[in-house]
Amino acid sequence: MQPAPLPLAAGGARSFQWRSLEFILGAVLTGAMLLLVLLSVWIFPDRGSAMDLAARLSPPFAQWSHPLGTDPLGRDVLARVLVGGRISLMVGLLSVLGASVLGIVIGLIAGYYRGFWDMLLMRCVDVQLALPFILIALTFISILGGGLANIIVFMIISQWVQYARLVRGMVLSVREREFVQAARAFGVADLPMLRHHILPNVIGPAIILMTLNVANNILLESSLTFLGLGVDPLIPSWGGMLADGRTYMQTAWWVTVFPGVAIMLTVLGLNLLGDWLRDRIDPTGKL
Repeated sequence: MQPAPLPLAAGGARSFQWRSLEFILGAVLTGAMLLLVLLSVWIFPDRGSAMDLAARLSPPFAQWSHPLGTDPLGRDVLARVLVGGRISLMVGLLSVLGASVLGIVIGLIAGYYRGFWDMLLMRCVDVQLALPFILIALTFISILGGGLANIIVFMIISQWVQYARLVRGMVLSVREREFVQAARAFGVADLPMLRHHILPNVIGPAIILMTLNVANNILLESSLTFLGLGVDPLIPSWGGMLADGRTYMQTAWWVTVFPGVAIMLTVLGLNLLGDWLRDRIDPTGKL
C-alpha cells in the first residue's frame, strides 16, 4: 500500500498561484506592447509625423481620427506613442543586453581568477565610477556625435560597471562553496566551471538589475534628447514625447500622460517577467 501524498502547504499554494499570475501578467503586458510597437509599421506608415494643424491639441476621444488626441503640431498621439516605442524599446533593451553581457563576463573573470585580473578590472571600475556621469556623456557625444547607435554604445560603456561589481561580489562567495570545491577536485576546467556551476548561481540578481535598467535607460534617453545629445528630436520616442509635453501638462495633459503610461506598463511587464525568470533560473528558488 503506497503512502498518501503529503498535502501542499497553504503558503506553497499561494506562492505557486502568484508565480503563475506573475508570469501571465508580465507576458501579456510585454507581449501586447511589443506586438503593438511592431505592428505600428503597417498601422501608421507615416511614422506619426503627419500634421493636422486644424486639430492641434485636440483632447482624447474628441475625434475618431485621433483617439488619444493630438500634440501641439497636430500629430496623432497614439501613432507617436506606438511608433516611438520602437526607438525607446530598442535603446532600452539593446543597451541593457550589451552592458549586462560585458559586465557579467568581466565580473566572472575578476571574481573567479582573483589576483592580477581582479585588481586590474576593479580599478577600471573604480575609475569609471569616480567620473561624473554627465561629464562622460558630454565628452562621448561631443566626440562621436549623437544618434541612436552612439546613444546605445554610450549606455553600454557607462553601465557595465554595475553588473561587473554585482557579479564579482557574488562570485567571490560562490567560488568557496562546497559544490565548487568538489567540482574542482574532480578536475573540471575553468570554462565549464564558470558556465555550469558559477553563472547559474549569480545570474538571478543580474536579471533583476537588467529589468530595472530598461526603465532607467528609457528615461536616460529622454534626458539626453532633452539636452540635445540623444536621438534626433524629429524621430518620435517615449522619452522625447515626455520632454516635449512637459510645458503642456496643465493645458494638454494627454501629450505627456500617454507616453508615460506606455513606459509604466512596459516596465511593469518586464519587471514581472524578470522576477519570474529569476525564480526559474536561481537554483535556491527551486527548493
